[in-house]
Amino acid sequence: MSARIKRGDEVIVISGKDRGKRGTVLRVEPRHERLYVEGLNMIKRHQRPRQVTGAQRAEQVGGVIEKEGPIHISNVMLADPQDGRPTRVRIELEGGQRYRVAGRSGTRID
Repeated sequence: MSARIKRGDEVIVISGKDRGKRGTVLRVEPRHERLYVEGLNMIKRHQRPRQVTGAQRAEQVGGVIEKEGPIHISNVMLADPQDGRPTRVRIELEGGQRYRVAGRSGTRID
């Protein structure tokens, strides 16, 4: 599977509980076809207080921690850099170099 969505891209969720919301991609896991979007699909984890390694003081981190959960790649679309609406991504070859291109407007993404 080619990397059509990468870290730092702005995406729009097209299905699920966060449908219609947009955010920046924090992390992509191509093997599992999942990605993590900043501030979306928030999950709560109950964590036992532990000492943080490398901290200046002996500080305890614990309690209910909220963090981003994984979203399947098929449930997000890249935001078009020109008008901000959801777009498909296609790959174009030019001089042996691969470029991602927005399907809606035809503008080059990177």
